[in-house]
Amino acid sequence: MANTPQAKKRIRRNTARTIVNGARTSRIRTMVKKVEAAAEAGDKKAAADALKAVQPEMAKGVAKGVLHKNTAARKFSRLTKRVAAL
Repeated sequence: MANTPQAKKRIRRNTARTIVNGARTSRIRTMVKKVEAAAEAGDKKAAADALKAVQPEMAKGVAKGVLHKNTAARKFSRLTKRVAAL
């Protein structure tokens, strides 16, 4: 158990940040699924629009420390390739 006030505050902050980070990660995953679903259906315009929406969300995730920079770059690259192939 935490003994110092700083450690106790850290525990409180960690639980709050876990909720926020989970929501952010979930939002990114949902947007990625929208791109994949549109690509699967063959709808290039919808896929391109969804791709434009997911890119800044991934960048925000990287800035907030939820996603690693290279992970976001890899995912975005693969999504872009998939949409361009339509």
